[in-house]
Amino acid sequence: MPISPAGLARQVLLFPVMARKKRGQVLVVDDEPDARRAIADFLALEGFGVEMAANGYKALPKLAELDPDCVVTDLVMPGVDGLELLRRALADDPERAVIIITGHAGIESAVLAMREGAADYLAKPLDLRQLAERLDRAIARRRLRTAMGSHPRRSPAPARIDSIVGSSVAMQRAFQVVQRVAPARASVLIVGESGTGKELVASAIHERSPRADRPFVKLHCAALAEPLLESELFGHERGAFTGAAARREGRFLQADGGTLLLDEIGEISPGVQIKLLRFLQEQTFERVGGNETLHVDVRVIAATNRDLEQLVQEGAFREDLYYRLAVVSIEMPPLRARGADIALLAMHFLRKFAGENDRHVFGITDEALELIKRYPWPGNVRELENAVERAVVVTRGPRLVPEDFGPHLALLAHKSYVMPTIPGCSIEELERYAILRTLEHTGGSTSQAAALLGISPRKIQYRLAELRSFGCPADERH
Repeated sequence: MPISPAGLARQVLLFPVMARKKRGQVLVVDDEPDARRAIADFLALEGFGVEMAANGYKALPKLAELDPDCVVTDLVMPGVDGLELLRRALADDPERAVIIITGHAGIESAVLAMREGAADYLAKPLDLRQLAERLDRAIARRRLRTAMGSHPRRSPAPARIDSIVGSSVAMQRAFQVVQRVAPARASVLIVGESGTGKELVASAIHERSPRADRPFVKLHCAALAEPLLESELFGHERGAFTGAAARREGRFLQADGGTLLLDEIGEISPGVQIKLLRFLQEQTFERVGGNETLHVDVRVIAATNRDLEQLVQEGAFREDLYYRLAVVSIEMPPLRARGADIALLAMHFLRKFAGENDRHVFGITDEALELIKRYPWPGNVRELENAVERAVVVTRGPRLVPEDFGPHLALLAHKSYVMPTIPGCSIEELERYAILRTLEHTGGSTSQAAALLGISPRKIQYRLAELRSFGCPADERH
């Protein structure tokens, strides 16, 4: 008989405990604690192995850890809702059964859930015995299809790819895209702030591609003026310009059969953009000062810390080139938006540098962890890596303490960012306060914070970089 979520817990007490063979592993996801606990208790009494998650965000890592036969999830939840969780669960394992439950019944949500691959759909108030029966059928269908091999299991996204570490939702999403795009030959655009690991992602794509045994060639476009960049890309003939004493092969020819990473692609000039567009369309080019048309097989991966769409709107970057480069886009989140990954990364770097420096350092104190979680890391993962290396080298004990990270970060352990006193503060202090508080509100998203504040993302990044300076006029820091 259907009951309300508030009464589920009371109904569970009416069912006798029966020793049964496990009927399958189930993950129950609901943001209502009473409903979640009652469903889980009933299913456990009925012989299912049960784990719980308070929302979709917390359920994501459990998919990889537990590999449940079925996910029973509420539809309407903050953040990662039931439909998004459904998509993620089936992306990891197409044969996993997902049953959607909701108090917001309606034909539209039911049809959408079934279209997305849900095994079943139930409305609240729930009939618990009906739920158990639906679970039995869904799990049986899953096991039959898996045994018959109708669809190969897709491996869940790992907590790391090569030297890229992360268990946050944003990084799991990036890992999944890397795994899916690697076997293809499509161009890839990797976007993100400096220090977020764009080059590592490009390398991971190459290493997982059919081109892995061929060259992986890198070129930093911002470091070269137009004539030199053209020569580096396409090569030049003897006498093509002053100082060209001999023919030189460019990066495209060096990368033949492999992958070419063009870092900071947003900095290239209009002239080079035209020639790069032609190569992407035809896979042909001529050396600077030459007439011979050369054909190579090169996969291009581009990376940038700039907003290429904005550059297109401003007329600084060709729209047709942008779409050629961004066949697949991967966004690398800033470290401040990956709070769950900071401790994981710090321990990864600690083990690395302790081994390289022959130091007997085994952990990080709670105080030091709290410190590095509060710091905004404007230099992202690269800055954290450097900070941990310094701490490992200077520490005197087996565990890192706040002071090992230097006076700048150690100062933050005893400070909290508060509203500057008015009057008595500068415009810069007020601006910095507004930026930090807005970043907290947006979960670290620079673009969202910039939109709310009506300023550019570059200005936010500049202000965050100021936090690394001892000369910052604000005493209170985030």
